[in-house]
Amino acid sequence: MTSEPQTQVQDRLDALTSWHHDWSGLRVAVLGLGATGFSVADTLVELGSRVRVIYGKPDADRERLLDVIGSERALAETDEAQLAELGAFDPELIVISPGYPSHHPVVTWATEHDVAVWGDIELGWRLRDKTARVADWICITGTNGKTTTTQLTAHMLVAGGLRAAPVGNIGTPLLDALRDPVGYDVLVLELSSFQLERVHSMSPYASACLNLADDHLDWHGGAEAYRNAKAKVYENTQVACVYNRGDLETERMVEEADVIEGARAISFGLDSPPPSGFGVVEGILVDRGFHTGRRDEAYELVTVDELKDRGIGQPHMGLNILAAAALARSRGVEPAEIASAVLSFTPDAHRAQQLGEHAGVRWVDDSKATNVHAADASLKALSGVVWVVGGLLKGVDITPLVTEHASRLRAAVVIGADRAEVLRILAEQAPGVPVAEVTAERGLDVMREAVRAAAGLAQAGDTVLLSPASASMDQFADYADRGRAFQDALRELAADSE
Repeated sequence: MTSEPQTQVQDRLDALTSWHHDWSGLRVAVLGLGATGFSVADTLVELGSRVRVIYGKPDADRERLLDVIGSERALAETDEAQLAELGAFDPELIVISPGYPSHHPVVTWATEHDVAVWGDIELGWRLRDKTARVADWICITGTNGKTTTTQLTAHMLVAGGLRAAPVGNIGTPLLDALRDPVGYDVLVLELSSFQLERVHSMSPYASACLNLADDHLDWHGGAEAYRNAKAKVYENTQVACVYNRGDLETERMVEEADVIEGARAISFGLDSPPPSGFGVVEGILVDRGFHTGRRDEAYELVTVDELKDRGIGQPHMGLNILAAAALARSRGVEPAEIASAVLSFTPDAHRAQQLGEHAGVRWVDDSKATNVHAADASLKALSGVVWVVGGLLKGVDITPLVTEHASRLRAAVVIGADRAEVLRILAEQAPGVPVAEVTAERGLDVMREAVRAAAGLAQAGDTVLLSPASASMDQFADYADRGRAFQDALRELAADSE
């Protein structure tokens, strides 16, 4: 295998903790050619490493760019082909994209051959000092609400006069931000359980796990492994571990975490907060976390009525705002600056996005609800729901979700590859609810059929809610593609009705 003893390779990797160390000649296999994989290759080539990108699907644009930057590349469309490429390349390090689970044959190969496996977050932590302006990291995970909370936190930090950016699982690769020539004061990282599982040395300035519910159990191999991956967000936190008072598991994660001495536990919730907490008192979101008089008084942030006026008054949005406020306050942002940021914030498309009314029926695009926890948050806020549900269940049982919300349902429209399972659960747990099955297989055709079925089942005053509680990759490119198809189909329906 490797041309030098494996212990020497490991010693070299252990010592590579700075952009300014010697990465030249290091043989690195990069698995995957999405945005993350390309950012890894581009970075390591710049550092002088020998890089080979091994990927399963052709991508003409990125393949051309790999040739331009001087990276090797190999299209290997099967597991066997990827293993053959690894064996031929003989890497000293593998940097793997988040889509590869720990039981993937590539990971097994690496374990058997004593080859280190990192993700882009581990690599990024070691390379965070390219510029003299070394950013603090605020790290956010959770089953639901990560993207909105990450965006809110960055928005608050910018309102406080800091140069900050949302990065990571949110869309902008971390390594692209780290190579910005100006540098940042703070990077706010949205981290998936996939990314966290491969973190070894990160030390966040502040961290948060927003909530925990079963998700990605097929990837992790079970609920305990998923929980343990999420809990890694708190390890080595320097200043503030932010947790959800309404989710005891997040508090246990903080209690069990090995943090930097002096780091504080800061809670958030929709109830009246204790000292070192953020919460709601008499319709006002308040901070009792970061001021000397927190035992006797609270700083006012914004009112619930102000949030409702902005269209962000839902309970789950209140929790996201409180978590983000706690993280921003840990970095010195003032309450008035937080209030200004909240009241100028617009959530992303496809997250409980209000699409207006058609024929007396309200339509809501919550395509980003790719798991049970997210769908639960949307269903709780509504009644008279025609629910568009289904996709890839990822090994998760949606029975409790259907049982809890059956009384809210006017009807259900079932889409997706796993629709037989969804249909079975609806028949058992909501036997009186009318159900339509969508048989179209891909893209806009799926949503054309779903929207027309939903319109036929809805009554005036009802809400058609796309909140699939499932991943989207069976029939769509991603959740945004699914949401866009839903909105396009609704526009077609409205145009046909004119």
